[in-house]
Amino acid sequence: MDSEAIRQKFLDFFRSRSHEIVPSASMIIKDDPTLMFTNAGMNQFKEIFLDNAPVRYTRIANTQKCLRVSGKHNDLEEVGHDGYHHTMFEMLGNWSFGDYFKKEAIAWAWDFLVDEMKIPRERLYATVFEGNIGENLEMDRESYSIWEQFLPGDHILTGSKKDNFWEMGDTGPCGPCSEIHVDLRTDDESVRMKGSELVNTGDPRVIEIWNLVFIQYNRRTDGGLSLLPKKHIDTGMGFERLCMVVQQKCSNYDTDLFQPIIREISDITGIGYGISEVSDTAMRVIADHIRAISFAIADGLLPSNTKAGYVIRRILRRAVRYSFSFLGQKRPILYKLVEAFISTLGKSFPELSAQNQLIERVVYEEELSFLRTLESGVRLLDQIVAEAGEKQKGMISGKAAFELYDTYGFPLDLTELMLKEQGMEINHQEFDQEMEKQRERSKSASSVESGDWMIVRDERGVEDFVGYDQTSTHVKINRYRKVTARKKQVYHIVFNVTPFYAESGGQIGDTGYIDDGREKIRILDTFKEHGLIIHVVEKLPEDLSGTFTALVNDELRWDTAKNHTATHLLHHALRSVLGKHVEQKGSLVSPDYLRFDFSHFQKLTDEEMNRVEMMVNHMIRSGIERHEMRSVPVEKAREMGAMALFGEKYGDKVRVIQFGDSVELCGGIHVESTSQIGMFKIISEGSVAAGIRRIEAVTGRKAEEYYRELENKFRRIEDLLNKPQDVVRAVSNIIHEKALLERQMGDFIKIQVESFKKQLTQNLEKHGEVNIITGNLENSVVDAGIIRDVAYQMRKETDNLFLVIGAVIGNKPHLAVMISDNLVKDRNLNAGEIIRTAAREFKGEGGGQSFFATAGGKEPDKIDKAIRKAVEFVFAAKGKKDSEQ
Repeated sequence: MDSEAIRQKFLDFFRSRSHEIVPSASMIIKDDPTLMFTNAGMNQFKEIFLDNAPVRYTRIANTQKCLRVSGKHNDLEEVGHDGYHHTMFEMLGNWSFGDYFKKEAIAWAWDFLVDEMKIPRERLYATVFEGNIGENLEMDRESYSIWEQFLPGDHILTGSKKDNFWEMGDTGPCGPCSEIHVDLRTDDESVRMKGSELVNTGDPRVIEIWNLVFIQYNRRTDGGLSLLPKKHIDTGMGFERLCMVVQQKCSNYDTDLFQPIIREISDITGIGYGISEVSDTAMRVIADHIRAISFAIADGLLPSNTKAGYVIRRILRRAVRYSFSFLGQKRPILYKLVEAFISTLGKSFPELSAQNQLIERVVYEEELSFLRTLESGVRLLDQIVAEAGEKQKGMISGKAAFELYDTYGFPLDLTELMLKEQGMEINHQEFDQEMEKQRERSKSASSVESGDWMIVRDERGVEDFVGYDQTSTHVKINRYRKVTARKKQVYHIVFNVTPFYAESGGQIGDTGYIDDGREKIRILDTFKEHGLIIHVVEKLPEDLSGTFTALVNDELRWDTAKNHTATHLLHHALRSVLGKHVEQKGSLVSPDYLRFDFSHFQKLTDEEMNRVEMMVNHMIRSGIERHEMRSVPVEKAREMGAMALFGEKYGDKVRVIQFGDSVELCGGIHVESTSQIGMFKIISEGSVAAGIRRIEAVTGRKAEEYYRELENKFRRIEDLLNKPQDVVRAVSNIIHEKALLERQMGDFIKIQVESFKKQLTQNLEKHGEVNIITGNLENSVVDAGIIRDVAYQMRKETDNLFLVIGAVIGNKPHLAVMISDNLVKDRNLNAGEIIRTAAREFKGEGGGQSFFATAGGKEPDKIDKAIRKAVEFVFAAKGKKDSEQ
């Protein structure tokens, strides 16, 4: 049975048992501060488990794309080294929200695995929670007795809290769970040792396949447990593992989900799969990682240096490193695998096919960039090794290795591999210390402690947002909690109704205040979390049970609305001018400006920029009225041509905003007519990632301020140029004259360099084979650049050179030492060490490379003394020939 059929069988099985089949949520999480990525099928239903959202369907089933590469659930380092760990995976799941419980969940799991998937029943084992005295939790005898209807007693095992009590995090809904394990060993192996002895021991042939979670408790912030008002079911089964079992393979990577990708890798590299464990591991890593990378990009996340984007960049670079180090690939190959991957999942996840071109482009550019980084890293590492020399006794500084890792993105294990080839290693203690410092910096920057919600009014359901129609209303406080972030204490408040827009869809959250007639409490920000609209305040009202007037900051809201509508008009104009391939890839809408990221593969020309800007301003002057439609079925909205963004979470009912031909799904705040925007001006256009461009623009008052500032700058330039008739020509003449002077200055410097070289050569003294040249250049045109040019030219022109140049630059002493490579090697001379010693003569310091170094100081009258000190090193040095005699 192929993977497509297995997935469909699962969905059909639960559809026949009255489950609503829902699509996978985005792999990228946007309104949950505890998670960056969807790491379990239940993530999209957290709002329901937390009782923050109404239950539309009491029974649900789906397949969810998941990513486990950060935090508590992190499988990254295991990927490729066994047959069943992955970064990105599909999780098949069925849920009950206050409907059925243990009896049905266990029975249906059994029926599906045994009757539908034809897995031999004697190969299955179940675990149940053994209880926990410390938590005052009894053994899950109910689940045990249900399993007795399907399995013999020696196939039902008890497990500890670690294995059989599931929690979504430090706080929140939780409960005991029952895991189903399958024994994949041969019959002979099963006879020699019972599968029950290998359950949860890490044996790759006796693995967990399905976890049935019985959510009945809530974990409070004080660590205690309380019963939930309703009991829920949350199950999760790894799709890749199920395919391995049903297709009777020894590894997930042998299934039809991975083999097309691995075959493509083999064809590209010319290395067969199954020949070497080293190359096999590399192929498995790459096959896994290209899936994670492709899904992330399709869901709107691009590789970057921050947060979730950095995680995706790390995954991509890890794949490149395996390709580079173990498959010998010095050119990009990952982008060539995208098509093979999409052939395995494109039918079930159409966003992959729709974003195929963008995925390939982004992967190619990222891969090419990191390969250059690897080349630079290799050179830097060679330099570190050379400078370490004999002094470090086969070990390089952990700080240097950390700088390679942190600043240049050079992987630690690749550094270790290259050093091992040269008989060297890293000072791991130093490296670990640097890594711990970075973790502490990151932890302190992102540390947030949230208390339990304190209920003021016990009203269930979602608070009513009235901000589309009004910016003030009467509110009551439903709940609040104390939050400490970066040692600063604030409070989160949830009202029964609110006019404040919560940050989403790129638009920032509203600010304002609440007033009960006795005190005003400022609203600092508004955002969403698990379906709640949360208002941030510095202090709580004295009377929490009172009625307040909530007022949004109208001026900021109005400027934000202008920018949001302008973003829609810009999107429409870009698609009209550049083509229908343009799609929104991110945005920021604030009162001050708008930022719009979109797919396009080259820089906009001046003509294209002008056309886009003129089209937006034409739509503004046309005074197009807003046509708003609320609670539109999402399919109907798409039939209307409404633009939907990949990676955004849409419900069954959506809001549609239309301004003429611009039609988008949008929950943001907009003007009533485009004429209210006033004016639109693009202030920058550039690249933010491969295939992604960014435009920043201003509207309304900010656009007026922009033009006013331009006018003021122009007038200041006119004044500086004595108000010429043609300012452009006047500036052009100045630039031309400057270029001419620079050429003349360059010619003059060349003459001076030759003069200095001639002057220095007259001072040449021989010491054995060494040509010693010294000189104190007393000339007003001397600078550090000229000295450097002189030194490098003389190095090329004079063999066995030991050159020391002194000069006074800006009333301060300057010293440079240049040594021929053969003297560095044969006589163990080091310019960096010499310059540091000599510079002490004029109270200075410096450094550089082994062949060239410079120093500056405080006492210019001591330059000659410093020069003599440098020359002493030549007389003290013994070459290899001297040592042999």
